Amino acid sequence: MTTIELSELAAGFSDISLGSQSVFRAALEALSYPGRPVLLEVTFEAPKAAHASSSGLLLALLEPGSLLWLSPSLADTDAATWIVFHTDCKLTPHPHEADFAWIKHWDELPALECFALGTDEYPDHSTTCVIDIAAPSTQTVTAPSLTLTGPGIAVTSTIEQLSATPLQVEGFVEQWANNQASFPRGVDVFFTTSTGLIGLPRTTRIQVSG
Repeated sequence: MTTIELSELAAGFSDISLGSQSVFRAALEALSYPGRPVLLEVTFEAPKAAHASSSGLLLALLEPGSLLWLSPSLADTDAATWIVFHTDCKLTPHPHEADFAWIKHWDELPALECFALGTDEYPDHSTTCVIDIAAPSTQTVTAPSLTLTGPGIAVTSTIEQLSATPLQVEGFVEQWANNQASFPRGVDVFFTTSTGLIGLPRTTRIQVSG
């Protein structure tokens, strides 16, 4: 993590209580209706190295002492300093220890089984992964979509524009099948877009489409 003067850090929530409550509601809605994009109100100044949606989600969810794993492209940026300063969380180099993981690029996402999966008695002792899909590269091959079924979805739901290669998407879907089959254990995922959140709880089944 780089050393950055406090005067250079972006500000957190303008009103901590109201800001956190707004993000909590968005996160709950996203997990209750998997695949549905949920707008996230920005009442803070996001760090330069990260997107406002992922920054705001973690700003609200992290608590003092929470363990956060950062993907390599975030580890030595103002985003790392910003989130530690505003939440008093602790950074860990070990995915299996993490309460939360912040992933900026698909090719930095470890195998899901590398994260904490919780136990049958304490399924909440698992990692929540925040994966940024807000800034697709113009060089990225058009990725297939994900078709979702399961609790909270009337028939099916679709996630598009994943900013990943077809191989990365297919690999994720294969890992997710094992994650979903491990219920009540397993990780939960938030995809963060340029404007908000998409929830993918461990109860959701996904298939590649398109």
